[in-house]
Amino acid sequence: MRIVPLDQTFTRWDELLALILSAFAAMNGRIDPPSSALKLTTASLAEKAGTEIGHVAIDGEKLVGCLFLRPEADCLYVGKLAVLPEVQGKGLGKRLLGIAEETAAALGLAALRLETRIELTDNHAVFAACGFSRTAEKAHPGFARTTFIEMRKVLAS
Repeated sequence: MRIVPLDQTFTRWDELLALILSAFAAMNGRIDPPSSALKLTTASLAEKAGTEIGHVAIDGEKLVGCLFLRPEADCLYVGKLAVLPEVQGKGLGKRLLGIAEETAAALGLAALRLETRIELTDNHAVFAACGFSRTAEKAHPGFARTTFIEMRKVLAS
């Protein structure tokens, strides 16, 4: 399995969208509001790849994982970290987070930041095991209750 950056030569947007939707499908009906992944299109993914730092994991010829990274003032935001359900639990997510750490270091950023839905306590535990700490509870616009948490990982200098 190899992990490669998304660049101008990438054309497999339909497959990438299907991967993200498959990886996020278990959230459907569990989280409110629904995942922003449901609003993605092949065009918006291509645009996202043009403004963020994207990577895909490929096993043979099959797309099995991805992540998008966005530099912020004091950290690197990790978004749309997705691994196909049949590949989950085999270390690919950790490998993708390793790419995020390497990217942050190359950009001189001292931390990673991500957001995960309040209902997804299994994700909270996975990210905590990877060194992330809960730093904030927030709500989507229009919600009076907490809908997601922010987690950060401070990287070794």
